[in-house]
Amino acid sequence: MKNAVPALVTDATRLIRPLRSSIRRLLQELVRTNSVAVLAGGNETPAQRVLQAFFRERGIRTELYDTAFIRDSDFPQVRRHKSYAGRKNLGVRLGGSGRGRSLLLNGHIDTVPPGNAPWTESPWSGSFHQGRIHGLGSFDMKGGVAANAAVVAAIHAARIRLGGDLLFESVVDEEWGGGGGTIAARLRGDKADACVIPEGTQMEIYRATRGGFVVDLVVDAGDPSGYFSDAEVVSPAMPLGRLLAWVSRIAKQRAKIKARGAYRRFADPVPVQVLAVESNRLDPQVPLSVPSRGTVRVYLQFLPEEDVDKVIAGLRSDLESFAAADSFFRKYPVEWQPLIGGPLYGHEVPADHPWLRCLERSAHDILRKPMVTTAAPYPCDAGLIHGDFGIPTLLFGPSGAGAHNPDEYVDFESVMRTAEVLLAAALAWT
Repeated sequence: MKNAVPALVTDATRLIRPLRSSIRRLLQELVRTNSVAVLAGGNETPAQRVLQAFFRERGIRTELYDTAFIRDSDFPQVRRHKSYAGRKNLGVRLGGSGRGRSLLLNGHIDTVPPGNAPWTESPWSGSFHQGRIHGLGSFDMKGGVAANAAVVAAIHAARIRLGGDLLFESVVDEEWGGGGGTIAARLRGDKADACVIPEGTQMEIYRATRGGFVVDLVVDAGDPSGYFSDAEVVSPAMPLGRLLAWVSRIAKQRAKIKARGAYRRFADPVPVQVLAVESNRLDPQVPLSVPSRGTVRVYLQFLPEEDVDKVIAGLRSDLESFAAADSFFRKYPVEWQPLIGGPLYGHEVPADHPWLRCLERSAHDILRKPMVTTAAPYPCDAGLIHGDFGIPTLLFGPSGAGAHNPDEYVDFESVMRTAEVLLAAALAWT
């Protein structure tokens, strides 16, 4: 009996298999539905209605609700510069008997914009070939949302009443460091004993996430009216090189930090990355002129154990010291302009936590291979759910590539296997 397949594995596989074609159609339709979020707002509701129709066809009650009420809350991490009007979360609750633990299946329906780089096919093609579904958001993270939906549909179809409640939520405003949809779900009272987010994890379990902060370092210098005159033409373009050297020095300092816990094996556990440098544009519509403004966009990440606010304050103080020692930046100060407001915070679930043990066992039994438990190379809503609302949160999701880039895709078989793992874990946990 050493190699016997656990009953929950057999149940999970049996219950998910009949949904294969409908989950593929759901995922393709989700990808084909524009749900792009930008810095100030988003267009997620049409995709939420696709999900709502999927559940309604199966007799599953849903709740589609507006998230704008969070702007009237005093929760400190609400992004006050964003608009939430008309941006709706979708929730489902399968009530349990009250004798078990509850589980939250969280996922975000918004995507980043498609960008300016060319795609082989339309970003909204949703095409299927060689086992992959292609398109914007397929990997980040409509594949995971579809896997969550499969879990709910399978349990409902089998008329299984779990010991604890099972909550499904498709939230808005995760991209651009928003977190608004997840905050709305928690503030309205949707709580659970554990949570899983099926972000694309390449079928690994992530028990930790990093914090993150994006800041624009902006320099305004000179008077453009002096161009084509005998006056000195002042520009920040070349001094930006010294500002980039400061960023490089900070990156080297941060690289010396020794991580503990889930990030201890990461080669660069706290990366400092330059996302963009702009001082005029290589655009035929821009006249040939010396720029008077320069910007360096910097992305900082932080370990779960770091005091993020203290680190940011220290970096800002260091920048002020650098600028004070530079004759150009003394005259033309560097402005510190956070892109999304305050930072995101990381989180870490202990290696011996019962929810982690449960998910590890379920994944091992379904996939029949040793599981890798590590940490996410990015921040996400898990930091909010775990850190601010006290719900132990893990990440486990499908395989794919191209998140935030052209030609994004998700491996469809991994979506179905993710659903099996999450269903087995739900049956075991609740």
